[in-house]
Amino acid sequence: MDTKPTEISSSRMFGGYNKRYKHFSPTLGCSMTFYIYFPPSPSPSHKFPVLYWLSGLTCSDENFIIKSGAQRVASSEGIALVAPDTSPRGLNVEGEADSWDFGVGAGFYVNATQEKWKNWRMYDYVVKELPKLLSNNFPQLETTKASIFGHSMGGHGALTIYLKNLDKYKSVSAFAPIANPINCAWGQKAFTNYLGGNKSDWEEYDASLLVTKFHDVSATILIDQGEDDKFLPDQLLPHKFEEACRKANVPLLLRVQPGYDHSYFFIATFIDDHIRHHAQALRLS
Repeated sequence: MDTKPTEISSSRMFGGYNKRYKHFSPTLGCSMTFYIYFPPSPSPSHKFPVLYWLSGLTCSDENFIIKSGAQRVASSEGIALVAPDTSPRGLNVEGEADSWDFGVGAGFYVNATQEKWKNWRMYDYVVKELPKLLSNNFPQLETTKASIFGHSMGGHGALTIYLKNLDKYKSVSAFAPIANPINCAWGQKAFTNYLGGNKSDWEEYDASLLVTKFHDVSATILIDQGEDDKFLPDQLLPHKFEEACRKANVPLLLRVQPGYDHSYFFIATFIDDHIRHHAQALRLS
C-alpha cells in the first residue's frame, strides 16, 4: 500500500500538464486518485501557488479537469490546480452506491462520526492529508500559498473548509454551492447518515452558520449562481448565506447569472473570473 503518489496519466495543455496520480490514503483507508494541472514553469526552481477544486455530487477527480477549461487562465496566471475525488471508493460498504446523492461520489467534505461510514473523512483528506502529500512529493508546489473553490457539494466543501481554516487558505469562491445544508434535503440526508441525529454536529459543516463564527475574512468571497438552476430554490439557498454574510459583515460578491443552469457549461463560462479572483489573493499573500 503505497502512500506515495504514482503518476498514472499525463496530457499537455496550454504549455503545462494535466497529471493524474494514485496513492493509498491512510485517512480514508483506500486508494485515491487526484489530478494536478502544472502550468508551464519559468525556471526549474520555480514554485507555484495551489488552487484546490472540490467537485460536486456524482463527480470524480476527472470532471473539472476535462470540462471546466480552467487550465487556460491557470497557465497564464501561473497557478497549479489540484482536483481530488469526492469520496472514498472501493470499500464496498453496504448501500454506498444505492443513491447518487449519498455515499460513493458524495462525501460532502465532512468527517463522518457514524461507525458504518467511518472511512468518509473527506474533510481531513482535503485539509490535512492532501496538502502534506503534495508538500512532501512535489517540490514545485508552494503548498503554504493556497486557495480553494468548488461546485455544488464542492462549493459547500470549499466555503466550510475555508471558513474553518482561514490561516490555511488565501481566498475562496464557489459555483452554485449548497450554502445552507442543514435546511435542504441533500444536506439533511448526508448529515443524518454521516454525523448522526444531533443537529448541533451538523452546524460545524454549514457555511451559513460558520460565517457568523469565523468572519475574519481577508478576501471577498465570490459566488456565481445560475438563475435557471433547478436546484436553486430548495437545495442551494445562497441567499441564506448572503444574509449571514451581511449580518457578520463579511465581504461577499454573489452574482446571479440569468439563463444559466447547474452544469459545467455554466462553470466554464465564468471560470476565468474565479481563477483571476484567486490569483489576485495569492499574489497579495
